[in-house]
Amino acid sequence: MAPDPGRVRLRFASRAVLGIWLAVVLCGLAGHSLVAAVTGGLAALLALFTVTDPTVRGQAVTTALLPVVGLPVLALAAVLHDLPVARDLVFLAVVGAGVYARRWGPRGHSLGVFAFMTFFAAQFLQTVPGQLPELYQAVLLSLVASSVVRFGLWCYERRLPAPVAVAAPAGGPGLARITTRQAVQATVGAGFALAVGQALSDERWYWAVGATWWVFVNTTSRGETLVRGFRRFLGTVLGIVLGLVVAVPLHGEPVATVVIVALSVFGIFYTAAVSYTWMMLAVTVMASMLYGLLGVLDPAMLALRVGETAVGALGAVLAVLLVLPVTTHSVTDAWVERALRCVHACTAEAAARLAGSPTADPALRVAELEQILARVRLSLAPLVHPLSPMRARKSRARQVLALLDACAREVRGLASVAADPEASHDARLATACWRVEAAVEALTAAPTGGQRLQDDAAPTPQLGEAEPVLAHLHALEQALLELAVPLRGSHRVPIGA
Repeated sequence: MAPDPGRVRLRFASRAVLGIWLAVVLCGLAGHSLVAAVTGGLAALLALFTVTDPTVRGQAVTTALLPVVGLPVLALAAVLHDLPVARDLVFLAVVGAGVYARRWGPRGHSLGVFAFMTFFAAQFLQTVPGQLPELYQAVLLSLVASSVVRFGLWCYERRLPAPVAVAAPAGGPGLARITTRQAVQATVGAGFALAVGQALSDERWYWAVGATWWVFVNTTSRGETLVRGFRRFLGTVLGIVLGLVVAVPLHGEPVATVVIVALSVFGIFYTAAVSYTWMMLAVTVMASMLYGLLGVLDPAMLALRVGETAVGALGAVLAVLLVLPVTTHSVTDAWVERALRCVHACTAEAAARLAGSPTADPALRVAELEQILARVRLSLAPLVHPLSPMRARKSRARQVLALLDACAREVRGLASVAADPEASHDARLATACWRVEAAVEALTAAPTGGQRLQDDAAPTPQLGEAEPVLAHLHALEQALLELAVPLRGSHRVPIGA
């Protein structure tokens, strides 16, 4: 029921089903085995899901680099199949390198995920060296098939404005860098999951490592990781329950399996942006159907998956709490400040446009602000979660989110009015824009900035509701003034934990 502006999620999910279906069909027509077809389908899924460069050209380059990273990892996993100690050490190295690669932005993230999932798939399918030629062909054929759909048959991104790339806060050099700390955390957490997972099962231990890995994907602080771990476990349990109802009775019936796997793929892509729990439910159902197709599914296996997932989530939780923790408030404060500075930039661009500058374009800054606010919501998710016991911080976090949303709403309106060529050369507009810029500077200049804003700001003039641009600027300034209260409180006691 979540909003889907422009039906972007619907197109994203529908294209994924088409691309993966084409990849699997071509693998079948090429005479590949079921294992190879599953490997190829997974490669297509990852290419369509994880490649998120802001431009179509960048997406094509990253997709072309996927086999450069994935095929050597697949070979290494196959060669180490009968050498468990070496296999485990290499797997942990892949985990650490995959998380560390985030420092290079969306491309590094995509290549890191593909490398990890290639090694994971080799454990899932018990890959041995003799299968490598066929698996290589399946992966390459599937990447070509998914690329034909993504960049040829259905490249809807060409008709959309290129999204602004918003990099996560780096944190600093060495161990102060967030990606470095997360790489260490993920490796330690995966090591715990691997050891305990193998104690539970010699065959399905990799589920625990996979659970740890995916808890770390797209998270930054310990609060985000804790919430994601809970949601992963909840989604897996719900998926297992559904698997007992659907997958076990069918147990590999081919036509029904194909239909349910297609629906699961659609669910993965359609819900990923709005609900990690629902996404994990779809992933679990898909995995259950594939196990049924491979002839190894039974209720005991599904129960084991719950246990392994719990172990993996616990490994991630222990790692973020005990190993080089990245606090929620440090990440949240960085994102909130970036949001405020983006509001400043939006207003400055609008003022320049209203003054007659032909190059000023506040619409680009508005798009950047939307992405930053999405990261603010993710960062504050642990505090606004219904189970959060910290009522005071929850209240402040909700107030900050509401006021930042109000700022975004007024900035969008301001940008829309500024695009009108008749709304220009008005001295009152320039003055109002300057006041908004001053309000942002007061909020972000120093820990006591919020207090200075409240004490030193001149009385806000009534700018007149009849003129839309003045009304937007007045409402924006009021929202910034109100933000001083929760942000001033956050300097006394951090918003995050």
